Amino acid sequence: MAKRDSTTRWTGGLNSGKGSVTLDSSNAGQFDVTFPRRIGEPEGTISPEELIAAAQSSCLAMNLAGVLEKEGLSPSTIDVSAEVTVDPAGGGLNISAIDITLRAEVDGVDADRFAQLAKTAKDTCPVSKALAGTTINLDASLGS
Repeated sequence: MAKRDSTTRWTGGLNSGKGSVTLDSSNAGQFDVTFPRRIGEPEGTISPEELIAAAQSSCLAMNLAGVLEKEGLSPSTIDVSAEVTVDPAGGGLNISAIDITLRAEVDGVDADRFAQLAKTAKDTCPVSKALAGTTINLDASLGS
């Protein structure tokens, strides 16, 4: 069983405070976070939603590679982008949608079969399953 962790240290109030997120498992870095930049222009800071987008895109790319291999297909490239939409809701915030754009180069599969396999990969991706309460839209096609 794999476990991954990160730590956030926050100081101050919501709008005047700031924090830093440390990616502990990988030791890949420490990143600044603030609430005003979370809902405004990022200006060099990350947000929980950007981390979710990174998790969704990387997980789906890996999962699609596995789904294709199980079908005897070998992708040349898989490019996935994920856009997380955050809206005000009930005095707070709500992640209302994740829009995924997926493009892949895969020989030996037609567009319809590829679309089915991409949907399977999205539906079985661990991050997609963890985010099941959010609408996840998929635009998948062959080609760059």
